[in-house]
Amino acid sequence: MKLQIEAQHLRIRIDENELAQLLAGHCVAGHTQFAKAFMIHITLRLQPDVEPVLTGHADAWQIGLPEAAVRDHAARLPTREGLRYLLPGERDIDALELLFDVDVRDSVRRRHGSKP
Repeated sequence: MKLQIEAQHLRIRIDENELAQLLAGHCVAGHTQFAKAFMIHITLRLQPDVEPVLTGHADAWQIGLPEAAVRDHAARLPTREGLRYLLPGERDIDALELLFDVDVRDSVRRRHGSKP
């Protein structure tokens, strides 16, 4: 799982193996150690809600993605379009844009017989 954070934008990019884990009903978890300062744990899961949910604390994030939307997205792969959501904040300026996509480069290379 890769995370990209820029201002009020959070991009979550997973590979196809992690997508298979999600679709099988499992969570995908990861962490980032910021040198000796602190660590952030991230858990990604599917949920029945139609909107994503972000919960947790500064050092432990729980991200729930809408299962139906992720399954529809998986059926359209490979695609450059990801799932995009706007999570409301305390004020209008605090809304967080969440982008979820799947990196399919490895399987595209295999399908086309290219070497990495």
